[in-house]
Amino acid sequence: MAQKGVLTVISGFSGAGKGTVVKRLLEKYDYGLSISATTRSPRAGEQDGREYFFKSTEEFEQMIKEHQLIEYAQYVGNYYGTPKEYVVQQLEQGKDVILEIEMQGALHVRDIIPEVNLIFLTPPTVEELENRLRSRGTETEEVIKERMDRAKEECRYMEQYDYIVVNDDLETCVQNVHELIQALHYKKEQQEGFIRKIVQEFEKR
Repeated sequence: MAQKGVLTVISGFSGAGKGTVVKRLLEKYDYGLSISATTRSPRAGEQDGREYFFKSTEEFEQMIKEHQLIEYAQYVGNYYGTPKEYVVQQLEQGKDVILEIEMQGALHVRDIIPEVNLIFLTPPTVEELENRLRSRGTETEEVIKERMDRAKEECRYMEQYDYIVVNDDLETCVQNVHELIQALHYKKEQQEGFIRKIVQEFEKR
């Protein structure tokens, strides 16, 4: 009996390094990353079902009406969203799936799939967060201030997450997140099939 996969959402402040952490997790371990649906046109070399599920606006809006998306948003005139069926299929096949989503979207995922595990990544200090934003060398002072102001607002979401992981050293953080996700396999919600099996075996005695 294949064990059901674990669904994890990773969020964090801009500058917390969540994109880098997710990339390293996918490089080092056998995780599934959800493929998003989008209404934007495929770029050169992109394939439907590999980089994205490419949909027309009408198809995407129909998916919204039929509650086929875990979460979705509009960005620069195009829709982007996470198809529920694709995620559920991977989980049923025993694949652990990671979603990298902003805070509001993450909480919406919990409304759709209650057993989701929410992980919030944060630098060790607010000063370190600002230093990382500055070290990018790509943002103006105005943009850095906007991101820090936004992070101050986003701070209130932290208490709604299940786990808080500090990203001080990249490889240590990646290892900690991996070990955390593996430990989630032992939650009773993940072991319901095994529990039923043991109960049935006792009933036959």
